Amino acid sequence: MNSKKDIGRLGEAKAVDFLLNKGYRIIQKNFHSHWGEIDIIAKKDSKVAFIEVKTRIGLLKGKPYESVDKRKLQKLMRPIQFYLLQNHLKDYKLSLDVISIVLNYDLRLDKIIHFENVLQDISKK
Repeated sequence: MNSKKDIGRLGEAKAVDFLLNKGYRIIQKNFHSHWGEIDIIAKKDSKVAFIEVKTRIGLLKGKPYESVDKRKLQKLMRPIQFYLLQNHLKDYKLSLDVISIVLNYDLRLDKIIHFENVLQDISKK
């Protein structure tokens, strides 16, 4: 189970559990469009969060969130805008979040960090 896809799926499952425990409702997982993928779309109160999940085993290759740079965040805007057009979401505060997950070598959760609203005011991008 050590393929990149398997580790990514495991991380996304742990992120979903984490979000549910924080009171979020999962709207959709792995939203695909011609412009890219959004890992998780979740709602809490009047906020809709578009969440990028990064998972690593250990820290030999750096912290997971370090791979989400400004270019990656900008690339996520196209599928987010497409999702918003398709689903006519109005009257919601929008947030682009990153969940960083570090697993132990036995694939148990070591650390999870939720960075909220990493790109300010995504509704106007």
